[in-house]
Amino acid sequence: MDEKTAALVLQIHQRNLIDGNHILHHKGLLDAYGHLSIRHPLEPDAFIMSRNMGPATVSSTSDLVSLAIPDAEAFDPSSPEGYAERRIHSEIYKRHPTVQAVVHSHSDAVDPFTIGAVPLRACIHTAGFLGTQPVPVYDAMDHSQEVGEEGGRGRNPLLDSEYLAYELAKYFDGENSVALVRGHGFVVAAEHLELAVQQAIYTRKNAQVQAAALALSAAATPGESAMGRLRFLTEFEASEAANATRWSAHRPWRLWIREVESSGLYVNFA
Repeated sequence: MDEKTAALVLQIHQRNLIDGNHILHHKGLLDAYGHLSIRHPLEPDAFIMSRNMGPATVSSTSDLVSLAIPDAEAFDPSSPEGYAERRIHSEIYKRHPTVQAVVHSHSDAVDPFTIGAVPLRACIHTAGFLGTQPVPVYDAMDHSQEVGEEGGRGRNPLLDSEYLAYELAKYFDGENSVALVRGHGFVVAAEHLELAVQQAIYTRKNAQVQAAALALSAAATPGESAMGRLRFLTEFEASEAANATRWSAHRPWRLWIREVESSGLYVNFA
């Protein structure tokens, strides 16, 4: 790849990354917190994410930082400060070479499924990627004592250490593309940026639909298990639905870009 082509490829990925931040904010997946990253298109051992700022305010390549996957540190020592939880991204990229984009969201629609006895399961066709098993829940408190012993910080709810992020990355072994984090939202790891954004949005939508269905079921059949009354996607349905949303990811992406552009809030100079 010649220098001019490489520069164009990088620019396209950077612009899409900024757009992805705006879409996720516009859809309520990211607020002042949470983050999105992509694997660097030209450097195999690097990834790109914004500096430590609100996702809606990311507006140019000067807001983006290239970080090394092995240690999550910026290539340029003069780069602005990165997110404390950037190792969530680096450890997933390190362990899963096919992952090209990662989202960490603190969605309040998903959080109830991270702390209670009711598991999140695929119940709408646009969330077939969740599979047929309960979405796994990672609990940092199961591991943070080890970090305290090594780093002196004690139990810490932030996933800001290599060890905690390494343990979370294991949850994406096999076919999992989504993992919940107790009291802390969820993480999506996908094969490209548009798909990661799409899966984050429909994970939240699935949580909203399932919560509503549970409430309706409990009201209709008091005294019985509301969860047992719900019909979740079968293995065939989940597989077919996941394939359909994967090949059609460009359709909602283009719509969401138009929504962001028409809102007047977001700026993309990349």
